[in-house]
Amino acid sequence: QVQLQESGPGLVKPSQTLSLTCTVSGGSITTSYYYWSWIRQPPGKGLEWMGAIAYDGSTYYSPSLKSHTSISRDTSKNQFSLQLSSVTPEDTAVYYCARDRAIVVVTGFGSWGQGTQVTVSS
Repeated sequence: QVQLQESGPGLVKPSQTLSLTCTVSGGSITTSYYYWSWIRQPPGKGLEWMGAIAYDGSTYYSPSLKSHTSISRDTSKNQFSLQLSSVTPEDTAVYYCARDRAIVVVTGFGSWGQGTQVTVSS
């Protein structure tokens, strides 16, 4: 059974870059035809899909976040990462990583990590 675990700093200053890593166990990130996503949930709001990296390394981004989001992977470590540049307090959220056979994962589908709280504050 695949397991995903998010890691990264819990506090980021405004204008800096938020960097998170998802470590995967029980399955390879190169296995066809899975997509590995980042999703976030700001306080009091719904889930927002941010983007995904495919089994073949292709990347997909939410149009609203594409300009300052980057997703990459390290196949030797079976990890994939999120970088969100120029953050503001509005980027404060619980960040999740997930795996699904769909590019855009939705609640109730796929396998998810437990989530990690990131606060953007000076």
